[in-house]
Amino acid sequence: MSELAAAYRACQEINATHGKSFYRATSLLPPRRRRHVWALYAVARRSDDLVDRPAAGADPSAQLHEWETAVLDVLGGGAPRDPVLLALQDTVTRFAIPATLFEEFFVSMRQDLTTFRYPHWTDLRAYMRGSAAAIGEMTAPILGAGADALPHAAALGEAFQLTNFIRDIAEDWQRGRIYLPLEDLRACGLSEDQLGTDVATGTSSSALRRVVARETARARELYAAAGPGIGEVDPAARACLRAASALYAAILDEIERSGSEVCRGRTVVPGARRGVAVTRSLLPGPSYRHH
Repeated sequence: MSELAAAYRACQEINATHGKSFYRATSLLPPRRRRHVWALYAVARRSDDLVDRPAAGADPSAQLHEWETAVLDVLGGGAPRDPVLLALQDTVTRFAIPATLFEEFFVSMRQDLTTFRYPHWTDLRAYMRGSAAAIGEMTAPILGAGADALPHAAALGEAFQLTNFIRDIAEDWQRGRIYLPLEDLRACGLSEDQLGTDVATGTSSSALRRVVARETARARELYAAAGPGIGEVDPAARACLRAASALYAAILDEIERSGSEVCRGRTVVPGARRGVAVTRSLLPGPSYRHH
């Protein structure tokens, strides 16, 4: 196995271990495309872990800075120091992915070290610009999409991330973070103290359920905005996007089935429903069906 092939294999293993729904969807891509998407995800995953799961005694700020420097160095033609960076450099070169998107991404990663609340939707959206929309735009050329597809790609990235924020309200609270607009919490009558009580007791209050319903509706608007982008990628990549959209949106459906309960543990879509979502993705049609 060549050094480059081994590098892409390392990225695949990261995807298979840490992003099961995403990995399942991207496995529908032709082999010559899927490994490049996996390279991008591996970089994002490692960056996120440095912020959320730092090694004992490590300084996450210093570690993130070191990693960001290494990533930007290989984008500028420097020698890769590990397999993930070797795969990244090859991917970025092949598809002419702008380095500015990675710069935006790291702005948001650094923000995670200092910002734990977002007063308004515009504030959260600014964070998601780097942490989600930029990643969607990085992926677009790999899937054969042109510049016209970038707004749809950005919306899909945001839809995925907002879905995760809704699902992970309790986990994020335990890390000291709230990734939903505080203005929405106030509008629904939810105080931070009540949110803490909900997480501690494992039961969502009526106010939290209203917040979840509000953000779920917003996420669905993002999925709808992303939908037209499926027709703008290569035909061989469309099943992947339909599957990814359906698998993530199914998390919202499952949360609704629970009555918007998000404090009893991470919501998991049953295997049978995941299978249906993937099967439907193989057929022409909309990327997301709301049940």
